[in-house]
Amino acid sequence: MPEGLRILLADDHPLLRDGVAHSLEVENGWRVVAQADGCQQAVAMSRDVQPDVALIDLSMPGVGGIEVIRQIASGCPHTRIVVLTASSDGDELVAALKAGAHAYVLKGVSAFELRDTVRRVAAGESYVPPALAGHLLVELTRTRSGPIDLLTGREAEVLEQLAQGRTNREIGARLHLAEKTVKHHVTQVLAKLHVRSRTEAALLAQREGRQHA
Repeated sequence: MPEGLRILLADDHPLLRDGVAHSLEVENGWRVVAQADGCQQAVAMSRDVQPDVALIDLSMPGVGGIEVIRQIASGCPHTRIVVLTASSDGDELVAALKAGAHAYVLKGVSAFELRDTVRRVAAGESYVPPALAGHLLVELTRTRSGPIDLLTGREAEVLEQLAQGRTNREIGARLHLAEKTVKHHVTQVLAKLHVRSRTEAALLAQREGRQHA
């Protein structure tokens, strides 16, 4: 179980934030290190504190939750992002995953379920509620999206470099990223593509490229 988690909460309802913070901090070593009530504040705080996990509401005032996810995923590559929302809309689910979210949780879950999801996501897993899994499948089928389409822009760039056989150090030099950051992105790419190695990821990228040529 992840210990010492540093968590950011972003929601424009103070009462909800307080309740979520209390329910998370009952776990030994888990601390809510920042609370944001708007989109710009969520991005700024995330970049400032670099939390292990960020819980993001989609309906905050400002640029919108999807853009917040995209900016946090870009600026805080080691932060795991959990959407905590009242929306069960399939389009928003797919958009959040494409933007870089690792989990999508509906408000109304129990405190135990939320902690369990945060624990799993912090350990490297992803999560979509079973009730929304059907929506995700329908949306992916309707839009003819494949697993590569769920990669963030940066992850897609890393995959392109992998397909050319470059090492993490070489990728970092080309994309102006630290080698540790590249390693993180590679791990995310392998997980999202459901492959076990860099070679499998490269082959999948090459196959997808031929299909869309």
